[in-house]
Amino acid sequence: MMKKIDYGIDAPKIIRNLFLFTIILFGIAIFFPVLIINSIKINLFPFEIIVSIFCFLNGLLMLLYTGIGKFRQRDRMLRLINWTGNEMVLDIGTGLGLLMNGAAKRLTSGKAIGIDIWNKEDLSKNSPDKTMLNAELEGVAGKIEIKNENILHTNFQDNYFDVVISNLCLHNISDNEGRKTACTEIHRILKQNGTALISDFKHIKEYKSEFQKLGMTTEKIGTYYFDTYPPLTIIRAVKK
Repeated sequence: MMKKIDYGIDAPKIIRNLFLFTIILFGIAIFFPVLIINSIKINLFPFEIIVSIFCFLNGLLMLLYTGIGKFRQRDRMLRLINWTGNEMVLDIGTGLGLLMNGAAKRLTSGKAIGIDIWNKEDLSKNSPDKTMLNAELEGVAGKIEIKNENILHTNFQDNYFDVVISNLCLHNISDNEGRKTACTEIHRILKQNGTALISDFKHIKEYKSEFQKLGMTTEKIGTYYFDTYPPLTIIRAVKK
């Protein structure tokens, strides 16, 4: 049986729970539409239906992002780099290699490295073996490398990468100091005139501010509401 490229489902447990809540709330609305307290009837049906629809739409939009939106966001990010083919590229939170492999296809003598801690709650089937299989199926296995590394502290030398990219990763760092450390580490490992592209749905102003404090030239590229969910914003930071 031919193996297929599989970039997984983002936040699978959240999507599962949203659809589960949809079914439960819809069932409650059908069988328990009215709440009686001290002989007073309270009609809960409209509220239950509205919340059920809200859960369903959120789950559906997240699935659409997984199937369509994240590929568009990848291409959107990679088009922001003027590729020569000899770049050293780092993909932070590479997951199953979507960004890393996309970058590798633009390389000739360069190399794309993906790092991750392989959390399956963030992405279904998330593992180094699956990531390498995708690279092989994409025909870029000779131009990539995957490492079990955390952006809070990497083993890369200073001024090593021409491009650092990351999509939906840095927000998983729970505290402000940790995200500040991640921005500092990105700055450290970037070459002079190297570019960082960060795509996320929150803490964008924080990332931008930290990069500016490090002396980087930063700009907000845009926020994309129609094909990413939650809406993702891309910022570009260039090391002077």
